[in-house]
Amino acid sequence: MSMLHQYRQIEDTIRDLTEKLKSLSNDDKLKKELEFEKKLTALMEQYGKSTRDVMVILDPDSKLAAPAKAAPAKRTRRVKRYKNPNTGDVIETKGGNHKVLKAWKEKYGADTVESWATILD
Repeated sequence: MSMLHQYRQIEDTIRDLTEKLKSLSNDDKLKKELEFEKKLTALMEQYGKSTRDVMVILDPDSKLAAPAKAAPAKRTRRVKRYKNPNTGDVIETKGGNHKVLKAWKEKYGADTVESWATILD
C-alpha cells in the first residue's frame, strides 16, 4: 500500500468520524446525558462520594456492596523448646528445619524427639 493511498484512507476516516461527532453533538439525548453527568459529578463532589459509593447506594445487593475479603490470617509458628534428656542440650526453634533437631530425629526417632518438646508462648 502506497503512502498516498494510506494517507487518503486516514483522511476519509477522519472525515467520517468528524461527521459522526457533529451529528452526536447536536443530539438532544446526548446533551441530556452530558448535563446529567455534569450535575451528578458536582453532587458527588459536594458530598464527597465516589462512583463506588453511589453504586452501593443505588444497588446494595451488587458485588460492589460486599465488603472486601480480608486476607487470610497468617499462621504464626510457635516456638518449641526441645530438651534432650540424654545430653541435657536445649534447642528452641519455630520449625523442623533445624540441623541439630534433624540429627536428633535421625538418631532417636521423630516421635521420641517430639515428646521432648514444650511449646513456649
